[in-house]
Amino acid sequence: MATTTPDPVPGFRAVVPAGGAGTRLWPLSRAGAPKFLHDLTGTGRTLLQGTVDRLLPLTGADGVVVVTGQAHEAAVREQLPELGPGAVLTEPSPRDSMAAIGLAAAVLAEREGDVVLGSFAADHVIDSGPGFATAVREAVAAAREGYVVTVGIPASGPSTAFGYVRRAEPLGLDDAPSASHVQGFTEKPDATTAAEYLATGEYRWNAGMFVVRAHVLLGHLERLHPQLHAGLREIAAAWDTDARDDVLARVWPGLLRIAIDHAIAEPVAAEGGVAVVDGSFGWDDVGDFASLGELLPRAEDAGGARVLGDPADTLVVDARDALVVPGTGRLVAVLGVDDVVVVDTPDAVLVTTREHAQRLKGVVDAVRERGRTDLL
Repeated sequence: MATTTPDPVPGFRAVVPAGGAGTRLWPLSRAGAPKFLHDLTGTGRTLLQGTVDRLLPLTGADGVVVVTGQAHEAAVREQLPELGPGAVLTEPSPRDSMAAIGLAAAVLAEREGDVVLGSFAADHVIDSGPGFATAVREAVAAAREGYVVTVGIPASGPSTAFGYVRRAEPLGLDDAPSASHVQGFTEKPDATTAAEYLATGEYRWNAGMFVVRAHVLLGHLERLHPQLHAGLREIAAAWDTDARDDVLARVWPGLLRIAIDHAIAEPVAAEGGVAVVDGSFGWDDVGDFASLGELLPRAEDAGGARVLGDPADTLVVDARDALVVPGTGRLVAVLGVDDVVVVDTPDAVLVTTREHAQRLKGVVDAVRERGRTDLL
């Protein structure tokens, strides 16, 4: 059956923050090659490419802006040749998500005026059905009414790996039937609290997606963090001029380092200015090897293991739910170890279990303390 391509949403632009090191997927993901630059699902497209593939039909050919660091600019441009030179905004140094998204909003406002922009992380895995496009269209409709809109994922279980957003009364918008007011956001809860959240039916997983009019976002930023707003506006005014580099060098290092959740979403939600729409689609932020294992099919010719790489380089015997990442061409053999995770790279080998996958950041910190920055 033929598939249909959704029509672009008028006046909608997508912002893709592409940063971070993905430390919970080390040694596969590293500062120089973070997880968004990898194909983690065996599709032949990296997470970054998959993100842009989803967004271009909704924005049109010139509607996606990627914000990334200088270290990753060349790789981003190589992976996304379909984007024009002005579609990649390069940060001199990491200043967290508010600076990245705020920069894109300010540049888009300079170029196009009060467009509706959506921020979508470069390293999430989302299914290819129509649910994502439906959620974006509803979010845009709510954003046109002046709300900061987030996408809430109906929880499949009481996960402690995600933050939560609490829904309140419906907005009552014909073009956004699932849109509701947001009562508040909660960081990753413990298992008991997560189960209590799900029992109420009021909570959704916070997918970290935000849709908002550029002028609304910048207005909130000016009110809540005026110095950050002023700096981003000054940089944006110079972005498409010869003064860009000088202004960036002078202004960027002094910008407040803060996440958009803390800078805008949480305080504006407390004022009643945030809405949520349902994201009825498969979603995962691939936050660790345990979640990665759930995204990969079983390789029957590798003992039923989940394999990211060539199954011919994997031999698994009596090891239930093993995850193997063979990355050197040598054989990785696993015998009798259930739930094991083995990641083989040319200069580092990781052996852990799915249960301990969330603790991997501690290993990365220990590697750094040993002075082995060459492995990071």
